Amino acid sequence: MKHILAFLLMLWLPMGAMAQNNPLRDSLKAATERLSFHPDSIDLRLKKAGWNMQLEEWQNAKIEYDIVLRHEPNNIAALYYRAYCNDRLGRYNFARLDYQNVLTLVPGNFEARLGLALLNEKDQHYTEALDGINQLVTAHPDSAVAWAARAGIESERGMNELAEYDYGKALQHDPNNKDYLLSRADLRIKLRNYTDAQQDLDKLVQLGTPRAALKEWYDKIRKNRK
Repeated sequence: MKHILAFLLMLWLPMGAMAQNNPLRDSLKAATERLSFHPDSIDLRLKKAGWNMQLEEWQNAKIEYDIVLRHEPNNIAALYYRAYCNDRLGRYNFARLDYQNVLTLVPGNFEARLGLALLNEKDQHYTEALDGINQLVTAHPDSAVAWAARAGIESERGMNELAEYDYGKALQHDPNNKDYLLSRADLRIKLRNYTDAQQDLDKLVQLGTPRAALKEWYDKIRKNRK
């Protein structure tokens, strides 16, 4: 399920995905104006890059991070977020290098290890992706995100039983996560475990998801039970 991989990586971005465009545009405009008076300010460039990212202006954000890193080659925040921009721009080798540089500076960094594993999966470096996510789960067994990331990778490869188990582990640590519940429900339908799949869907409804939004999954259960 590609949506869960994208969702997991987005978790580590300091941005409000539900924010309105106009306030974001206003903030970006203000940051740009201030930067014109203080072009050497690293803090202002990082702030502007952050607004660019919230507006999904990946190239503009990358340009700001490039400038920051020319002045401060070991700026961890700039390296990490440029890696994400490079990922979104399809520059996978550059993104991989940025994540690796973060890990050189901060060995074992959770966010960089997660980003690198998800990038490797996207870039079809399957062995490296699975090795990386296995190591992350071992190092952080209490992290719902780590378990869910591995489940997403396993699901992408059709390893449905393993993915269902890992989503279950993720939900032990984050029981009301709607993305994990829906992903597990989908897997359970594929595994013909319709009773448990419906339980996941019913919990989503209890958590506030409109039942109509889940019609596709409820219909699959109903049709396959006949």
